[in-house]
This record gives sequence, C-alpha cells and structure tokens, in this order.
Amino acid sequence: MRPALLFALAPLLMAAAPDKTNDIDARIARVLARSPVIDGHNDWAETLVGQAKDERWSIDLTRLDPTKYHTDIDRLRAGHVGGQFWSVYVSAGLPETQQVVETLEQIDLMHQIFARYPKVFEPAVTAADVRRIQAQGKVASMLGVEGGGQIDGSFAVLRAYRKLGASYLTLTHSRTIAWADSATDNPEHDGLTKFGEAVVGELNRLGMLVDLSHVSEATMVDALRVSKAPVIFSHSSARALCDHSRNVSDAVLRQVAANGGVVMVNFAPGYISEARRRWDAARAGEIASYNAPPFSGLYLGQPAAAKAALAEWDKAHPMPVVTLAMVADHIDHIAKVAGPDHVGIGSDFDGVPDLPQGLESVATYPALLAELMRRGWSDADIAKLAGGNVLRAMEGAERAAAAMKDAAVANGTVAALDSGK
Repeated sequence: MRPALLFALAPLLMAAAPDKTNDIDARIARVLARSPVIDGHNDWAETLVGQAKDERWSIDLTRLDPTKYHTDIDRLRAGHVGGQFWSVYVSAGLPETQQVVETLEQIDLMHQIFARYPKVFEPAVTAADVRRIQAQGKVASMLGVEGGGQIDGSFAVLRAYRKLGASYLTLTHSRTIAWADSATDNPEHDGLTKFGEAVVGELNRLGMLVDLSHVSEATMVDALRVSKAPVIFSHSSARALCDHSRNVSDAVLRQVAANGGVVMVNFAPGYISEARRRWDAARAGEIASYNAPPFSGLYLGQPAAAKAALAEWDKAHPMPVVTLAMVADHIDHIAKVAGPDHVGIGSDFDGVPDLPQGLESVATYPALLAELMRRGWSDADIAKLAGGNVLRAMEGAERAAAAMKDAAVANGTVAALDSGK
C-alpha cells in the first residue's frame, strides 16, 4: 500500500481496532458491580488513633490527607470497596490485660464511625449480611482482632469480642504468646499448645474465622489440622517469591486449598519483594550499629552524626522499587499453587509506612484487577479474588458453627489446659 493511502486510512484503521484498555475497564466495572472488593485487613483505626488522636471521634472521614492516610470514604468508593475487615490492632508488647482494654477502645471507635456514617458503613457478621449491605451500595464492615494476646488467655473475652461483632482472630501478632508461636519471634511451643487448639475449636464453634497471618509455619500447620472450618490469612503473601517468615510456603498453600481457606495478599513492600526484604534487613542492621549498647555503637551519644551516616548509607543503597505488578505476581503464584478459589486481597492499608507503586490507597484496587485481566484472568476468577472467595470461607465457617451448635462451650485457663488438668 502506498504511504499516502496508508496515512489517509490510518484514522479509520485506528477506529476499527479494538480498544483493549477500554474493554478491560468495562469488564472491571461489570465485575465490581456484582462482586465489590472485600479486603481482609485495613488498619484505619490504628492510624486514626495515631494521627487524629482526640479528634478521631469527630474528624470528617470523607476526604483525608493522602500523606497521612491510605483510606477515606471518597477513596473507598473510588476503589469499589463493598466489604472490609477493619483491624482492631493493639501492640503485642503491652501487658495482655491492657491489650483487652485497648482492643475494646478500637472496637468502640469503629462502631462510632459506623454510626456516624450509616449511609456508608454497616456492621456485618455473616456472608448474608455482607451481600445484603453490598446490595445497598454500602461497605459491609467486619472487625478483625489482630493477635491472640488480645484475649488475655480468656475464652470469655474471645466470646465477648464475637458479641461485639468480631469476625476473626489472628492467632498471634509479632510475638510468641503462651499458647502459639509467632512468625517473627522465637518459637516456644512448636506451633499450638492444647489451649491454642482449644482456641481454634472455640473460634469454629462461634463461627469466627481463624486467621493465620503473623503465625509461625508450625502454628499454621497445627491450626489447619485442628480447624473444622476454612481458615484465612488476612494479610500474607507467597513465600516462594519473597522469603519472609510472614508469608505462606507452597506446602502450606496446598493445605489451605484442601481446607477450603483463602490467602489474602498483603501489599507491604517487604513481603512482596525479596530485594526490598533484604534491603530492610540491611538498613535495620546499619541503624543498630550506630547505637548498640552499652559501648559498641559507632555513634553513641551523637544523634547528628548517626543521622548523617544513615543519609550516606541511603544514598549508597537506594531502596528497591516495588510495584503493583509484583503484587500481581504473588496473586498469580497463589492461584497457581492453591487454585483461584483460594486467593484474595488483604492490603494492610494504613498499617504500613509505604506501598508499591500503583497501589497507594484504597482507590487503586481496580488497577490491580486490571493488571490481572491483562495477564489472562477471567471475569469469574477476578470476582472470586475480589470477594467471592472470602465470602465462601465465611459461609464455610457458618456451616461449621451450625454443625457444632450442641458442642460444649470452651472453658479453662492456659495453665490448666496445657498441664493436662
């Protein structure tokens, strides 16, 4: 074809060519209209406490400073969020009795938010609740208690959390506790103790999800062995791609598939990129060398010198870039090993200091789903990832609870159950 003719026909040829970007956008809109995003873990309550302090009960949550918050109402709507497990996290370093008090304060804060914005949020406990609330265009709001220390070794406290609307218990947070080993602390029990197994059983009886994010692999295996209901990992990623102890190995992924559970992928850069994980560790070691007590720190008593030295280290060791595509790699991997029925989204928004490029806030879920569509994901599998899989796990937990309606209520102390008395 002559160049002049080709030039003349170019606009017609371009108009006739399918616009794949627009097609994907349309597909995403159709999927999310039927199956809105349900995120397994968001630390908005903790960030509101830290940033807004005493204004947290009255601050306008419609539009917040994006340099301080990953979440607000406008961005939740932009992200097509129809369900959220709101973490009621407190520090695992606190005495456990104090953890209970602060957990109740976090639960109360979230309930006040739901009451202040009844057209936006509504509490949910069952999968049916979630679907009903989503159909009304609101965010179905569940609560996740992020650490076994927050029950203070008491089944009564656990049951009280359930009555206040808690939908899952994360068996540990960052520290090993009296009845379960953490992923990020020295193990003491080789997994769960007898009391820990009883906690899993009581969660099953109550219809609460067993959350295995933050726990050691031995604890994961024990919980999967004991649980009569599907488990979740509310915010963990694939260990085969990033060898962080907070992530899930392929061996455990296969057990999660057999259990019917769901691994909800975390966006935290150090859990997504192996290069970033190693950089984080190296930088932490560098900082530790500046102030190692009592006499060996390089810059003891010299904060200005330590700050200058760290700036030089950062200049010589640029932080590795982590991207949305890398998060998609983890979702792809989990879907490949466990199957597309066993993967979800657990962002950890407002719980991490920085995020992958392209996933800066709750408004960005559609971009992640679009990336997966470009990789060949079907609309049906995108709908499962967005929220269908965790709804199925919730329904499984509800069926297990119904089957255990005549089971004895769990009682006893850690000391009594683990001594065999």
